[in-house]
Amino acid sequence: MNLHEYQGKEILSSYGVRVQRGIVAQNAHEAVAAAKQLTSETGTKWYVIKAQVHAGGRGKGGGVKLAKNIQEVETIAGQIIGMNLITPQTSAEGKKVHQVLIAEDVYYPGASEPNEFYMSVLLNRSTGRNMIMYSTEGGMDIETVAEETPHLIFNEEIDPTVGLLPFQARRIAFNLGLSGTAFKEMTKFVSALYTAYVKSDSSLFEINPVLKTSDDKIMAVDAKVTIDDNALYRHKDYVNLRDLREENPIEVEAKEVGLNYVDLDGNVGCMVNGAGLAMATMDLIKQAGGEPANFLDVGGTADAARVEAAFKIILQDPNVKAILINIFGGIVRCDRVAQGVIDAYKNMKSINVPIIVRLQGTNADIAKELIDNSGLDVLSATQFQEAADKVQKVLA
Repeated sequence: MNLHEYQGKEILSSYGVRVQRGIVAQNAHEAVAAAKQLTSETGTKWYVIKAQVHAGGRGKGGGVKLAKNIQEVETIAGQIIGMNLITPQTSAEGKKVHQVLIAEDVYYPGASEPNEFYMSVLLNRSTGRNMIMYSTEGGMDIETVAEETPHLIFNEEIDPTVGLLPFQARRIAFNLGLSGTAFKEMTKFVSALYTAYVKSDSSLFEINPVLKTSDDKIMAVDAKVTIDDNALYRHKDYVNLRDLREENPIEVEAKEVGLNYVDLDGNVGCMVNGAGLAMATMDLIKQAGGEPANFLDVGGTADAARVEAAFKIILQDPNVKAILINIFGGIVRCDRVAQGVIDAYKNMKSINVPIIVRLQGTNADIAKELIDNSGLDVLSATQFQEAADKVQKVLA
């Protein structure tokens, strides 16, 4: 579950991580009120207006701007709220901005120059350990840094049985070239950040930039936080942080009816039981000359109601030119699935794309007979290659 910047900062702050303070606003009037409140609380006279969408690169699309007075806050907030923000991480249509974060200016003059760093906490799947990835090149795309200057990216792996050790936090601060007060502040920041990551059951923290201010404070100026969905039962208060406006509406609808669905860009809809078989089916479609339009796992219950719901989800995609149903009947019997397909097809009455059904496993022969004798425009198959050939044929 992805969070907005302001939500991520709230979680970080609750675990003692210093963050750039800010107040979220839904319209220009609220933005002005937020700026005035921020000035009274922090003394800031300049303000950073940040679009709150689930996408990186907001500044490149005009979603992050500096306001030097209250009048500019109102003008800029009014321009950003309601715009379709296009960044390198959005579609060509962009994402509509519903709210902005009014944040304090932390790049104030002082005894030393501010420095920006990159830092993220995530799981290294190859070792099964959490790791802190960091770089002196903050404020830049980490992909660009990795490609052009990989020697400037450091990794610190943490043994989950003992957690982050003090010497590791000190090594991070040392590799970032810090000394004195800034060194001590960074070790505290890193320790608090890792604690927040573990206790919030997150799958990703990305802070870009982490800022050393001119008076040697260390703080998170940005915050990309992704919570592990599987751990939400332990964090009931986080559930309400989900912003469905930022998610694919078809995927949201699928989740509501209990289907595991991911929208893709292809032309062949998939309806499969089991994630492994779904991945194999997507490969099958590619080999047949098509492109998968979705990942859809109906799970172990493929009755008529569930199949009909899956049909409706798949057919919302106008790019779908055919549907491949690939079911392995282990716990669920193939003949029941076949009957479910037939009943759903009759109930919907308006499926205008070819359907190929491959059923293998318990009672597969009965299932094929049911499909073949249904009188519906449905093609049956029992072997992978047979299904691939029929997909290829209907796409030709």
